[in-house]
Amino acid sequence: MKILVAISNVPDTTTKIQFTDGGSKFNSAGVTFVINPYDEWYALVRALELKEANLAEKVTLIHVGLADSEATIRKGLALGADDAVRIDSEGPDAYFVAEQIANYAKSNGYDLIMAGKETINYNGSSVGGMIAGIMDLPYISLATKFDLAGNKATVEQDVDGGTQVVECELPLVVSCAKGMAEQRIPNMRGIMAARTKPLTVVAASGSSPLTSIKSFELSAGRTACKMISEDNMDELVNLLHTEAKVI
Repeated sequence: MKILVAISNVPDTTTKIQFTDGGSKFNSAGVTFVINPYDEWYALVRALELKEANLAEKVTLIHVGLADSEATIRKGLALGADDAVRIDSEGPDAYFVAEQIANYAKSNGYDLIMAGKETINYNGSSVGGMIAGIMDLPYISLATKFDLAGNKATVEQDVDGGTQVVECELPLVVSCAKGMAEQRIPNMRGIMAARTKPLTVVAASGSSPLTSIKSFELSAGRTACKMISEDNMDELVNLLHTEAKVI
């Protein structure tokens, strides 16, 4: 069985966010980029665990991005992935990214495609479902546990009031959430081996992006907290009417 793990290149969570070109472009100057945590900690690590349990023979990374993202890809290889593919494009929107991954996966016969539930920069939670739709495959989202027995996957999801268990035969697309696996840190042996592992660059194919970014805007941030005495309900009611905002 071959597993394809989609990874995204995202700003480190400590990054100070700034925009240029009239608010239409993210300012990447001086920014440290990392593998999207949901892709790395849950999707990739669980795929590696399946390989270590002899349930998969190969784990391949796939990323849609330019050459400056290769250091991030190499970290995924250092964690234990066998090889990687970079689709040479900026990845302008979620559908474009999903189509690139689906086109590659179609022609290379993967049994399982895994990704994090969302990226921490856009929080769209849409690429996995789009890949499945383009490939006409079953899709299980927000998976917290994934097991294999032969050609059948047993997947758990958190739902309101409990846990849902889904069984599905491969091939399959899964988006992974907290609980799927535990974060790993690459060791020196893995880091050295990653330098020579295959990283194939493929030209983008398919349709043009469906959306474009008009502008970004920073959030207003937290405002001061007003403390109301428990015996002053009239003031609380007044503030709820005059100042509280529904989000």
